[in-house]
Amino acid sequence: MQQGVWEMPLESMPLAAGYLKASANADDEIRNGMDIEIRNFRGGVTNAHMANALFTEGVPDIIAFSVLGWNVNAFGALAATFKQLNPDGWVVFGGNHVTSQGNRVFRMFPEVDVVINGEGELTFRELLSAYLAGTSKHDLGAIPGLSYQSADRTVVTTEERDRIDDLEVIPSPFLTGALDLTDADGRFRYDVALMETNRGCPYKCSFCYWGGATGQKVRAFPMDRLRAELEVFGKLGVHTVVACDANFGMLPADYDFVEALIQTREKYGFPRALETSWAKNKSKTFYRIVRLMKEAGMKSSFTLALQTLNDSALVKMRRRNMKVNDWEDLTTWLAGEGLDCYAELIWGAPGETIESFMDGYDRLAEHMSRIAVYPMLLLPNTDYFEKKEQFGIKSVRGDHDDFEYILAHETMTFAENQHMQKFLFWARVIAENAVLRHIWAPLRRLAGLPQSKVLLNLEGWIAAADDPAADFLRGAQAKLGTDGLGEAIKFMFTDPDAERMLNRWWAESVRPLLSADRVALLDEVFWYDLLTRPVYRGDGAADGAELEIESVHGDDYYVRRAVAMRHDIPAIVAGLRAGQDPDLSARDCAVDLYYRVGSESAVTSTNHEIVVHYMGLPRHELAQGPTGRTFSGHGQG
Repeated sequence: MQQGVWEMPLESMPLAAGYLKASANADDEIRNGMDIEIRNFRGGVTNAHMANALFTEGVPDIIAFSVLGWNVNAFGALAATFKQLNPDGWVVFGGNHVTSQGNRVFRMFPEVDVVINGEGELTFRELLSAYLAGTSKHDLGAIPGLSYQSADRTVVTTEERDRIDDLEVIPSPFLTGALDLTDADGRFRYDVALMETNRGCPYKCSFCYWGGATGQKVRAFPMDRLRAELEVFGKLGVHTVVACDANFGMLPADYDFVEALIQTREKYGFPRALETSWAKNKSKTFYRIVRLMKEAGMKSSFTLALQTLNDSALVKMRRRNMKVNDWEDLTTWLAGEGLDCYAELIWGAPGETIESFMDGYDRLAEHMSRIAVYPMLLLPNTDYFEKKEQFGIKSVRGDHDDFEYILAHETMTFAENQHMQKFLFWARVIAENAVLRHIWAPLRRLAGLPQSKVLLNLEGWIAAADDPAADFLRGAQAKLGTDGLGEAIKFMFTDPDAERMLNRWWAESVRPLLSADRVALLDEVFWYDLLTRPVYRGDGAADGAELEIESVHGDDYYVRRAVAMRHDIPAIVAGLRAGQDPDLSARDCAVDLYYRVGSESAVTSTNHEIVVHYMGLPRHELAQGPTGRTFSGHGQG
């Protein structure tokens, strides 16, 4: 069983469950003696909904949960329900959030029988074989890589299992049919296709666990297998592949994978985009990949995973970052290649202060507006988790998840953190998720307003505004975790009242800060920002109902024809972003705007890497393929 974090129209692919099923069914005895089903749920559904779906038609002998911080409490409740129905059944927990945490798991959820530690495919298969052999769930000491409770409730943890060196021993969940890929109508059923090209990470960042594979040799899946999996997705018309690797672009094999991805698209027209966690330090391989993708018109959001620009925080993170001139040179190079990128920052790292964080944020914003900012969470098994006292960390568990949220530490007071959490909320909703994309460079260059100041302005206005939309957003902001964030993002993209409120904020709180000779131009840039948000047709919305649909190389687009402007806004924004001095004079012009159809899943999640593919664009900004064929593009990164 898996459950995603987001409530959205399409499911998140249950890749972990697919690996487990494919590996288990590779054993003849298990395949012939057991029926393994994958049950996958969206975020936001109730425990009662899941229990009814799981148990109405019968109760299994074994139920295995892929556990993360957002679903551990729900899965603990379902484990208790399962034991009411089948007291002799086995409950298995596995996943990042519970691995090596057996004592805590059994204390919190006594109904759990087994916790799998580390990579689960081989351990899970051996566990199922033990079940078929009649082994007691209290006598599993012969299986490495797990924790269980003996008959007297003593917690027993077996020897650590070596990491899987030859990944070819894990059968593909796509090629074996272990994972259902289509719905009843034969369409691809998930929001994106998840793949692993390798496992492992050579770094040991203090905040990261990455499945226990930190500080490890990187092990790759065979390229022939990856090509065959891409072939499956190409035939199914999958738009976006997400490579779930820690440092994509670090290995020469990553170039081969992108080449195979492009060849698959040339054959089938899909996939069209690659999203991944790009290598922190950019090698020659990265630059070769970027050029290859540009030449082929293959989209991606190129990531600068900086996390902080503060030297003290970097030392405590055990993290070697790119030098400042390196990332600045990289963003300049990407802009010169006509490609966008976004950066990642983490607020709350020991050693960081408000001043150092905001300085780093605005330095980055001079090069890119889409900065993904995350609050520091204490994750099990990480260096920060193990050394809370050393860093003076004070934390609290979430209300609806099991993450530890940092409240204070040696360089951050409670009050400072509370102040910054408000900023982070709006930075994530408005800038990271690209509700506004075009206005940042014009406001900075023409009005002297850095991105952080504009976001703080919005925060202050919403906090004081007598407005029903502001009331809703204040309630969303008050929620800790992803629930409130998701509510606010969905509201900004799908509720007409959001546009009314943003226009009121602009008129009352931003316009008075602008010089008279710039007001008309900046008004129009802001209008253009709102106009180019994705077209949303979910929940009976009428947005885009009057627009025609045009197919551009297999992708359907809503088209706004002949949008009249008093200034050439696309050209002015592009010039200001590039550090140029474009002609700002009024000049009547018109442009056709293209919005990729099908934004409903993207705008109701918190996945900023996907939503940018649905922003409105002039036709000339749609990415060009190597033979001049047009492929869908995306907005400012």
